[in-house]
Amino acid sequence: MASVRDLPNYASLPEAQTKAYAESLDSQDPLQHLRDEFIIPTIEDLQRDTISREGINKDSPKSIYLCGNSLGLQPRLTSERIRAYLDQWSTKGVFGHFKLLKESSELPPWVDIDDAAAAKMAGIVGAAPNEVAVMGTLTANLHLAMASFYRPTKERWKIILEGRAFPSDHYAVESQIRHHNFNVDDSMLLIEPDSAEHPTLSTEKILSIIDRHASTTALLLLPGIQYYTGQYFDIPLITAHAHSKGIMVGWDLAHAVGNVDVRLHDWNVDFAVWCNYKYMNSGPGAIAGMFVHEKHGKVDMEQLQSGQGGYRPRLTGWWGGDKSIRFKMANRFVPIPGAAGFQVSNPSALDLTSVLASLEIFHKTTMKDLRAKSIKLTGYLEYLLNQACSSLLSENEKDTSSIKSALPFSIITPTDPHFRGAQLSVRLSPDMLELVMVELEKHGVVVDERRPDVIRVAPTPLYNTFTDVWNFVHIFQDACSHAQTQLGDGRDPADVGKDGTLMRDTEDQKGWKEIK
Repeated sequence: MASVRDLPNYASLPEAQTKAYAESLDSQDPLQHLRDEFIIPTIEDLQRDTISREGINKDSPKSIYLCGNSLGLQPRLTSERIRAYLDQWSTKGVFGHFKLLKESSELPPWVDIDDAAAAKMAGIVGAAPNEVAVMGTLTANLHLAMASFYRPTKERWKIILEGRAFPSDHYAVESQIRHHNFNVDDSMLLIEPDSAEHPTLSTEKILSIIDRHASTTALLLLPGIQYYTGQYFDIPLITAHAHSKGIMVGWDLAHAVGNVDVRLHDWNVDFAVWCNYKYMNSGPGAIAGMFVHEKHGKVDMEQLQSGQGGYRPRLTGWWGGDKSIRFKMANRFVPIPGAAGFQVSNPSALDLTSVLASLEIFHKTTMKDLRAKSIKLTGYLEYLLNQACSSLLSENEKDTSSIKSALPFSIITPTDPHFRGAQLSVRLSPDMLELVMVELEKHGVVVDERRPDVIRVAPTPLYNTFTDVWNFVHIFQDACSHAQTQLGDGRDPADVGKDGTLMRDTEDQKGWKEIK
């Protein structure tokens, strides 16, 4: 995991609370040029109800986009590469599958475009190119992986899952258990946090659950980074411990890929799945990714030819078959060695073009350098939230021994940078969420909310700046103050309109009436 030795001690620097200090950090940032690779919506872009750019104010300030954990921004290269793809289709037709174009090495023939994406993706996830496939969607890939790696027996049939797993993972595990005719209540083991106040999971607790149920567990499935809390799990330690008990291990890396510097091959992970529309900036619902460790992707041709298997059981499709015989239509499946052999259908070349455009930007830096900047960004964000927001407190509250405990919010993401990625999850005091979100959106701040009381703030190192963080915190501070005033007036946050004005239902008029 990344070192934090270079993390500044912001608390020891009186000037750290100033905008000038944030700007000085940006001026020293060796990755600052990467921000120009992305299109950042302006405040006016976000607020108008059209996508036309005619007559817009070109001087409108850019939004403060801190939502890459939900949907990454569009790289400038994306439209260029997609235009080239459309030209390839319109000028070559079906020959676009096989014809090598001299104009651009970034436009491989479509029959090879998945291999090109896998080769570029491999370094992002710490894998060999043949251990990665860019394919399908996250949940579909999870089902494909579990069809191969969840092989329950009468002795071992349980799946250990995090209790607050993203719903889609929960549904997938339930359906796989039912597919094998096991009872969900007896077969799905949920690791729950100790309390709602402290929703993270300690590594010790995870290991203890593994120990307790090792003899009956077939598969452990956890998120690399938990979507709600932003907690980064100790993937190598947990994987090694589960393996020592004979348990297969899979990871959902939706919030980890492109965010933290993972080493899937070295950590001996059995399989992993992820999406490419968050930190990988490939567009909403973009084609996803899958890792299969090379030890599970081997193909024994002698066994295969003798009808004795020769490869790991899986759900198969023609795109996972040996390329040299793929178009012979022999109806005899010979898998490609590695993760590519788990592919089912031919992938969308349009989707893969978008993924490749983003990967070009990633290859202008390293995950190690991105992680180092990310640690500094979240450290600065945490410092400003805990210290600069002290103006929200009364004089009596400022005299308390812990300013943190008196603030109208708390950070539920681990304070140790080793155990978090680019996201800090901020839990607001009761009833504040709606009021705060209205104010943030009014000022062009884009963050993600998780009702009833959490906002997820994700400064992404590819395109966010320290000045973004500084501006966000000061807008957030004003939004919290505004919300406290509204609530102090006895106003119900459910009665707040989109523009921040109070709405009230009257007895003599159905519907809503604005109260200025």
